[in-house]
Amino acid sequence: MTYRSHSGRKPDEYASKASHGYVIQDPGVVEFLKRCHLPGDEEGVDLPKNRLFPIETPSNNPIKFVVAIDGGYTDVSVKKTYPSATLAFFQFGALFFKISDLEGLEHQPFIDPSDMERLRSIERFKFSFPTKNINFDSEIDLINSCRRSLFDFFRLHPAPSENFLETLRWLAFSEFDNPQSEYNLASCPICGKRDISIKKVALSKDLTLPCPDCHGVIFLTDIFRFHEAIDNELGAGGVLGYLTTLLEQIVLAHFIRSILQTKPALLSQTIFIKDGPLAFFGQTANMHKSFRHLMTFLQGKHQIFLVGIEKSGSFVEYANSIQSKIPQNSVLLLDNDYIYKYIVPGKANPINPYASTSYYGAKLIFRADDDRVYVLTLPVPDAKIVLNPNKADFHGLDVILHNVRKLKCDMYESSLVPIALANKLVSLANHPSAVILEKFAKETIG
Repeated sequence: MTYRSHSGRKPDEYASKASHGYVIQDPGVVEFLKRCHLPGDEEGVDLPKNRLFPIETPSNNPIKFVVAIDGGYTDVSVKKTYPSATLAFFQFGALFFKISDLEGLEHQPFIDPSDMERLRSIERFKFSFPTKNINFDSEIDLINSCRRSLFDFFRLHPAPSENFLETLRWLAFSEFDNPQSEYNLASCPICGKRDISIKKVALSKDLTLPCPDCHGVIFLTDIFRFHEAIDNELGAGGVLGYLTTLLEQIVLAHFIRSILQTKPALLSQTIFIKDGPLAFFGQTANMHKSFRHLMTFLQGKHQIFLVGIEKSGSFVEYANSIQSKIPQNSVLLLDNDYIYKYIVPGKANPINPYASTSYYGAKLIFRADDDRVYVLTLPVPDAKIVLNPNKADFHGLDVILHNVRKLKCDMYESSLVPIALANKLVSLANHPSAVILEKFAKETIG
């Protein structure tokens, strides 16, 4: 690591221009590289015929409403001199509109602003999160400041009387199906005691409980385990991506719960679209179990149409490379062996299928009749379906892909109108958003 001048009085140290020679000539490095393998390229791909299926257009499209979930964050510096301090601002939301509003625009020579406004109906949620050298309220350190800020956000939004915290309890204890009496917390965020049983009856009104060892306050939001990945000195920057994915899907669960409580019939008329795969990562990965349980319950007792769409990454690169090999209006279901042979370096393991510890869905590649290619994730009831996926394993596949095709967006490659719009409405750009938020934070922090 090179030296940097903090005062400006001395020059920065720059990396050596010749030290690479020692790396290139090292026998251990050469031997390591010779033993490495890359996934095969598209030239040698032989698509499995038993994984290719045509998509049938439903005679009567049941989807009348679209809900798209997206979010983003920006990390800003609120103090650049010692000790430097940073803060993250999140904004995410749920965009909803009627399919009929979008269909009507196709036949208009000019788009009326009022028509466009109906497509921009979004419920936004804003959240601030300390990431380095910031203490929140009277908390003793950064870890506890992060815990408290997340708990308070869940407790107060969207409204104190009907908040994300209630939705989290609904998920964690499976209140939608066969209610569970306890949830296992990996570790106490205060004393580190392992395997704490959070008993539902022991939770206080504000959904906290004391640690059985240190008697410190445990929040229900501690089941996300962010306290295990945040360091008081190094900061919380490493959890921001995981936190974004988590919050997007908590919003999704909150909307589903609200519909179930008010008008369950709407579920079968709505398609939910999430930016990114249906998965949880890092310390939050265990949440995939609760979501898989929820989706399996909904597919059995109701109807739900949910899809995650990927915009970048290895699977998108691969899909673009084999586009011409997939027939139009067809879907390629990706099985475990295929994924590890062509897309992800590694060896397929039937005991531990691809992403079985983080995904509550399975991946597929869809080539529409206009040649657009999409990498999608749909919920499946069991991770082992990836070993031998069939079309029948994907609930509402024809309906979902038919509507993906209808919601195409010409602005970006293989994009969908709801996700493109949601991203425009909630994303925080480096310029000018980050600059403005940095100035705002500096002026507001006491």
